[in-house]
Amino acid sequence: MLRSLACFLALLLATVGPALAADGDRRAFVIKNFALENGAVLPEAKVMYATYGTLNAAHDNVVLLPSHYMADSHGYEWLIGPDKALDPKKYFLVATELFGNGKSSSPSNAPAPFDGPRFPVTSIRDNVAAVHRLLGEALGVRHLRAVVGFSMGGEQAFQWAVTYPDFMDRIVVTSATAKTWPHGIVRLESQIIAIESDPVFAGGEYKVQPKKGLQTFGAIWAGWLFSQGWWREELWRAGAPPATTYRTVFDGLYKDFIPGADANDLILQMHTWEEHDVGSTPGFDGDTKKALGSIKVPVLYMPSATDLYFPVDDAQYEARFIPQVTLLPIPSLWGHTAGAASNPADAKFLNDHIGAFMRAGATTG
Repeated sequence: MLRSLACFLALLLATVGPALAADGDRRAFVIKNFALENGAVLPEAKVMYATYGTLNAAHDNVVLLPSHYMADSHGYEWLIGPDKALDPKKYFLVATELFGNGKSSSPSNAPAPFDGPRFPVTSIRDNVAAVHRLLGEALGVRHLRAVVGFSMGGEQAFQWAVTYPDFMDRIVVTSATAKTWPHGIVRLESQIIAIESDPVFAGGEYKVQPKKGLQTFGAIWAGWLFSQGWWREELWRAGAPPATTYRTVFDGLYKDFIPGADANDLILQMHTWEEHDVGSTPGFDGDTKKALGSIKVPVLYMPSATDLYFPVDDAQYEARFIPQVTLLPIPSLWGHTAGAASNPADAKFLNDHIGAFMRAGATTG
């Protein structure tokens, strides 16, 4: 199941496959004195990651799977398996975790002087730079078959293609855009304000988690997660007990949206999300169109047709400037979650088309 959402979608959805017990054990890569693009220096920057499959002798079977919001390295198991797009018997899969998820370097686990609200905002480019070092220094990887990313993972995929245009053969982006456009920032800011407005938050110096603020955050998030049609057609009934109502679903979403999550971590990753724009990459002077035009590799761009986070028309606009793009909206009512196979039909659509895209790359990439 979509692991970044599994804590609350478990109430609603059937799983799309068993966890891969043989692989996926997480480990840490630590970078000493890691300089962020905002000028801050983390004495120790930790990137958590997991691998699936075996690195071949030529080191040319690697696919990178960068994580999405508050997710861990298990977030792509809907895509991994012998009957799925990414067979670990063929590919060496590296799944990485964003700064701020509570396991990689985060406000909740950083020592002073970067503990809690003092943790600096880490950009998508900071995350990409850290993983670039992980691949080279820890795994000896100098080239990727592909970068495949959902949501904030898709933001990273776009950034990889702009920052390191020759490092991979292709990218796949689901339910994401290359820039967080202003309406998306409004949503994120509303969720940040919800958390910070709880008096318990105390400017990030809380002694216990600000429960009321987190529940308000969850209530706002719930209104954007799925499409209007998902609620209208009562698709939440899939896999739910017979007595479940829309109110049951909403209560399950907002009361404990991401169980165990730390408020400062949630805010940090939202700042990372809202500040992202490939156009602000050095050399592009804030020109998003120019940055998208610099992408050399084929791009499979798969927005959800009903995503309220990353609307399909934003993806259609961006696709106009990408030289080698296949724009393939996911025909789904499952909103943002469609891009991570939150139901069987979308899982099949994604695996079929991503698998075909990867197979085409075997002869051209």
